[in-house]
Amino acid sequence: MALKDRVPPLLRERTFRRYWTGQTVSLAGDQISLMAIPLAAVLVLGADAAAMGWLKTVELLPALLLNLPFGAWVDRRTSRRRVMVATDIGRAALVLSLPVAYALDALTLTQLYVVAFGVGALTVLFEVCNTTLFVALVPPERYVQANSLVNGSRSTAWLAGPGVGGLLVQFLTAPFALVADAVTYLVSAGYLARIKAVEPPPAPVAKGHFTEGLRWVVREPSMRALFAASGTVQFFNYMFHTLFVLYVTVELGLGAGMLGLVLATGAVGGLLGAVCSGAVVRRLGIGGTLVAGFLGFTLPLLLVPLAGGPLPVLVSVLFLAEFLSCVGVMVVDVAAGSFQMALIPDAVRARVMGAFRTLNHGFRPLGALVGGLLGTAIGLRPTLWIATVGAVFAVLWLLPSPLPRMRELPTREEEAVPARKAA
Repeated sequence: MALKDRVPPLLRERTFRRYWTGQTVSLAGDQISLMAIPLAAVLVLGADAAAMGWLKTVELLPALLLNLPFGAWVDRRTSRRRVMVATDIGRAALVLSLPVAYALDALTLTQLYVVAFGVGALTVLFEVCNTTLFVALVPPERYVQANSLVNGSRSTAWLAGPGVGGLLVQFLTAPFALVADAVTYLVSAGYLARIKAVEPPPAPVAKGHFTEGLRWVVREPSMRALFAASGTVQFFNYMFHTLFVLYVTVELGLGAGMLGLVLATGAVGGLLGAVCSGAVVRRLGIGGTLVAGFLGFTLPLLLVPLAGGPLPVLVSVLFLAEFLSCVGVMVVDVAAGSFQMALIPDAVRARVMGAFRTLNHGFRPLGALVGGLLGTAIGLRPTLWIATVGAVFAVLWLLPSPLPRMRELPTREEEAVPARKAA
């Protein structure tokens, strides 16, 4: 078989290839930031558990405050792609301000909070636009394949990013490692600028425009169940992740380089999950895949608060937890993303995704804040036990819904969205 025949069909199409390449590069940079910003807070500024909780909270607060208004605004835009280019450039500028401040000996926790909020706000706007651009580039019958490719890139970023990020932090210091992330945003903007896509027309001015997406999520039983399960996982998982870096570096004594390797090894599982997700969907159906993915994501993380003993045993337990959990999360991401893209009508897509992300991702800052407060009050390991056990029970929201019995992707019905004329 010729090499070109081994390339997935979607990647042979120039437009999708540019989209996918930009996403891949940007995702790799994001992983560097996920390492460098909290490590800058801990290692450069001496942040404690409460400060780490506030840092994660302000980073995630835009998801609670801005998804809904951004979704309503984006549905009335002619070109979502141009908005995405602007957000990439804005994120690059914000991230670059941190190494500049560090070089001038002016870096503070306050600036970290401001940059975290700004980058979070622009990321919300980017992601609300992203789904609409995706469905403009990919036909419905290729949603699972395309989501597998994008999530495969995310797993590759998880594989390369933390390891590279840990090494950059170790040799350049955490603030200067962020220069690499800024460059990736600019590369992503360059690829997006070269894409030509016929996007859905902007939504007309209508009564109830702002809240239509929220009402659609609440009245659709499958989306309602998926929201409840996802929101529960987000809350407890961000309790977990708020303290994870502090726990493994301070309490377990791992260095930045080893932490990066643990996360990178876990990302191998994510890559495996992305590659196998299509086969899992064909075997279990879209609903069964979601149930299996939620359990596969949350159960292995119970190993993290169990970790202890000699260094080889400790690291092996962390490797196993990250590997298995990342398999599960990739299966969930591919299945849930494909399900939502197939179900949501184009006319309300950005508003529905904005509402879903408001309800769903809005639990993230709450989880981060609770994690920081509990970590200070009762200790890191007990808080991690609460976070990991709580996340496992999220699957209970799915079981009574129509989702577990659903084998095929739903067929989108544009007429299901009621028209409302402006008063």
